Amino acid sequence: MRPIVKEIGKVYGEANRDAQIRRYRAAEVKFAEHFGELGEHRFFSVPGRTEICGNHTEKNNGKSFAASVTADAVAVVEPTDDGFVTIKSEGFDEDRININELDPREDEKNTSAALIRGVLKGFEKSRNSIGGFRAYTTSSVKRGSGLASSAAFAVLVGTIISHLFNDGEISPVRIAQAAQFAENEYFGRASGLLDHLACAHGGFIAVDFKDDNIPVVEGVRYDMANSEHALCIVNTAGEEDDHSAKYKTIAEEMREVAGFFDCRTLRSLSLPDIMLNIGVLRKAVGDRAVLRAIHFFNENERVDKIVHALKNDDFENFLYSVRESGDSSFKYLQNIYTESDFKHQSLTLALNIAENTLWRRGACRVHGSGFSGTLQAFVPLDTLTEFKMNMERVFGGGSCKVLSVRQTGGCEIIIE
Repeated sequence: MRPIVKEIGKVYGEANRDAQIRRYRAAEVKFAEHFGELGEHRFFSVPGRTEICGNHTEKNNGKSFAASVTADAVAVVEPTDDGFVTIKSEGFDEDRININELDPREDEKNTSAALIRGVLKGFEKSRNSIGGFRAYTTSSVKRGSGLASSAAFAVLVGTIISHLFNDGEISPVRIAQAAQFAENEYFGRASGLLDHLACAHGGFIAVDFKDDNIPVVEGVRYDMANSEHALCIVNTAGEEDDHSAKYKTIAEEMREVAGFFDCRTLRSLSLPDIMLNIGVLRKAVGDRAVLRAIHFFNENERVDKIVHALKNDDFENFLYSVRESGDSSFKYLQNIYTESDFKHQSLTLALNIAENTLWRRGACRVHGSGFSGTLQAFVPLDTLTEFKMNMERVFGGGSCKVLSVRQTGGCEIIIE
C-alpha cells in the first residue's frame, strides 16, 4: 500500500490550518527543550475514535460501526541509531525502551512504556522492521475522555514505525492489530480491536469480525458537514474503576447462550434460534444472558442499516438506528450503570438531559464500552449551544466536547 502522507490543511481543514501549524511548531520547541536539539524530523498524527453501533458484539464475531474524530494525538519524531525508542509525552515522564529487550514487564502494566514495548514486539513478531527514534507527543485525546486515548497512542507508535522503517506500507489493520496486542498482552487491558481500527483507518468504518484473525473493514464515505449536526462527547464524571471484568462478563454471557447450542459464539446462530428456545434458555443461562444475546443479533442488523443510510445520504435513518442502538444498550445489554452502585447514575441522568434538550431530534446514547459515564450525541447545530450549556451546567465546564468525524486515520503530516 502507499504511505499515508497528508498536507496539514487536508487533515484539519483549511479553516484550522494556521492554528494546527502553531500547535506543531510549539511541539517542535518542546522537543528541542527536552532533547537539547532538533535535527531532521517528521510529523505524525492519529485520531481518537467514537463507537456508534455494534455495542459489545465484537467478541462474539459480530459487526460494529465506528469513526475517527477530530481530536488527535500528534508527534514530532526524529530517527536515531542508538537502539532505543524514547518518547516524551506532554504532561508525563519520558519513556525509554531498548528495542532489543521486548519481553513484557509486570512493573510496566497500565503505562505508556508497556504500549511502546508491546507495539514493537507486535511488529517484530510479524517480521516488520523496527528501529530507534525519539519523539515528543501532545494529544487532545485525553485520558478519561472516552475517545480511546491508549488506543490512539499505541496506533501513533505503530504509524511512526510503519513510516520510518517500513516505507509506510504496513496496513491500518496490521497497525491496529499490533496496537491491540500491546494493550492486551503488555498494558493489561482486554480491549477489542475496534478502537484501534477506527484510530488507524479514519472516517466512518463498518467492521465485520466474523473471522477473528481477518476483520473485514469497509470505509463508508460521508461528510458530516452535510448533516448539519455536531458530534458531542460528554464526560459525566462517572466512576473511574476498571470495568474490564464487567466487559468480560458481557461476552461470556453471550457465549453461554451460544454454548447451549454447542456453538463457540453467537455469530453461528440467528435470532429465531433464541426466540424459539427462550423458555429453556432462561432456565439454563438466565434472563440477562438471553437479553444480551437478543441485543447482539439486533445490533448486527443495525450496523447494516447504518451503512445503507450513510451510503444513501439518509442521515435521518442513520440517527434513528443510533437511537435504537442506544436504547438496546440500556435495556438489553445493560451497560449504563453498575448494579453495585445504583445510587450513582450520572450517565442515565445525562441521557435524560440530552433527550429533553434534543426533543426527538438528533440522537444520544452510551458511548464506548459503557459503565464509566461517557455519552455520545449527534446534536443539530441550531441546538448545539443549548445542549452544551445544559450538559456543562450539570457535569462541569469542559465536560461536553464538540467534535466531528475525521476522514484521515493515522498518517504522516506535511507542513509547507
